[in-house]
Amino acid sequence: VQLVESGGGLVQAGGSLRLSCAASGNTGNINARGWYRQTPGKQRELVATMLNHGGATYYDDSVKGRFTIAVDNDKVTWYLQMNELKSEDTAVYYCHAETIEISTVTPHDHWGQGTQVTVSS
Repeated sequence: VQLVESGGGLVQAGGSLRLSCAASGNTGNINARGWYRQTPGKQRELVATMLNHGGATYYDDSVKGRFTIAVDNDKVTWYLQMNELKSEDTAVYYCHAETIEISTVTPHDHWGQGTQVTVSS
């Protein structure tokens, strides 16, 4: 599975951005779709994710009520709508997909190249 993000940029605090992720390749085995972010010197952290079956979502506490993950009906494009942005949201954001290898039930992680989001205060 190949992932390509778009939509990052510079925004003032309180503003909004929408990130997009386009998946290609063997997308039929995607089990979860989501977004992570990383700042220098820190580990990559989960921001939001949505399970393929049932559509359950998870959000990090720091973004609850401000960020929303959404998946297109084609299930190969998903988004992260980010509202009320804060300076602490500044990071490189990565699109993520988890696939399950059917024969061995082994999970695999797939990553986009990352897109910079900078929030100025």
